Amino acid sequence: MNRMKFPKRYLIVILTFVSTCVCYIERVGFSIAYTVAADAAGINQSSKGTILSTFYYGYACSQVPGGWAAQKIGGRKVLLLSFVLWSSTCFLVPLDPNRVTALVVARLLVGVAQGFIFPSIHTVLAQWVPPHERSRSVSLTTSGMYLGAAMGMLVLPSLVKLKGPQSVFLAEAALGVMWSLLWFEYATDPPRSEHPKATAAGFGESLLPTKAGQKIKVENGGSTVRTTKIPWKRILFSRPVWAIVVNNFTFHYALYVLMNWLPTYFEQGLQLSLQEMGSSKMMPYFNMFIFSNIGGILADHLITKRIMSVTKTRKFLNTVGFIVASLALMALPIFRTSAGAIFCSSVALGFLALGRAGFAVNHMDFAPRYAGIVMGVSNTAGTLAGIIGVDMTGKLLEAAKVEYSDLSSPESWRAVFFIPGLLCIFSSFIFLLFSTGERIFD
Repeated sequence: MNRMKFPKRYLIVILTFVSTCVCYIERVGFSIAYTVAADAAGINQSSKGTILSTFYYGYACSQVPGGWAAQKIGGRKVLLLSFVLWSSTCFLVPLDPNRVTALVVARLLVGVAQGFIFPSIHTVLAQWVPPHERSRSVSLTTSGMYLGAAMGMLVLPSLVKLKGPQSVFLAEAALGVMWSLLWFEYATDPPRSEHPKATAAGFGESLLPTKAGQKIKVENGGSTVRTTKIPWKRILFSRPVWAIVVNNFTFHYALYVLMNWLPTYFEQGLQLSLQEMGSSKMMPYFNMFIFSNIGGILADHLITKRIMSVTKTRKFLNTVGFIVASLALMALPIFRTSAGAIFCSSVALGFLALGRAGFAVNHMDFAPRYAGIVMGVSNTAGTLAGIIGVDMTGKLLEAAKVEYSDLSSPESWRAVFFIPGLLCIFSSFIFLLFSTGERIFD
């Protein structure tokens, strides 16, 4: 009796989904564990912001090299190496807020290692996923980030309370190792037979890394010589690329500020205990998980049913997502209850995730062969947003603490949430003006 064949590309998408989930468990886990350890050690908000932002310096350094490495040697191999490196670092480094040098080096290493992950994932997905499945596949994969953040917010505060902050590092390392074993066992590069029209459609074997001058077969049985020269100048001066870059910066500015400072906002801004908030504290990230997948499914529906062109679909979802998110972000400090803060942060993060069906998939539309490269360039901007936003937020809060004596007043947090709100409005207009869904890089 023949078993129903499960398409290999679906398994690849599921594994990349799990990988982003694990990565964001790690990121949220560090902010939770470090916040507890730093508060116990009497570390001030500005110093906390510096340590929390250190990860993003390493992350920024490896985005473009990650895209280049994935293009040259294959996203599958680079992704595995990245997981092994950051998991090992989490396992080996102790969480001691007073050992600043060790923490800085460890967070830099984890940042460098994780910087290779998303360019590699996008290279893998561009190889495996046909164009009409890309929106929902990328949305599902990236929604793993938000499910991971939600799971981290739900489970890890209790783990810290029971076993201490160091236990978070060990749990994260174990998850990284388990995923690495699954990827090593099941992930492969796509055979041409999976996608008979790969070259015409812009995916499959045509996107696999090749050596310069390597001969490849074409459909009539002949061969041709293909080089892998990357059009760096065209990429860096392309307006559609910069539309993605600007929106990636804004998305990650808002996401990283909320991810790293929401625990502080709940505990010091609203005088709430994370442990006592129960499952409600995971709702902003769970909402991102839901809306990310809604955005992907809706985008593919609009495109495949020809309700909108690819260009109009990307612009529509990006604009709706960012404008609604901006309003929710600016309203957040007005609400002084747990329910109000959860509602506003859930709407903000949910609609930001919806907007990813616009800018975050767009590079696969106009540059599928260089998806990892463009992702690396745009994610570098997103990482710079983490460096600037997380560190600056610490300084804003330290200044507010001096002016208002503590962080419990809404005025202390207004600038923290207004800045990403205004950035969302600006970025949505940039994407409307300069983005395209048409293929412009061969």
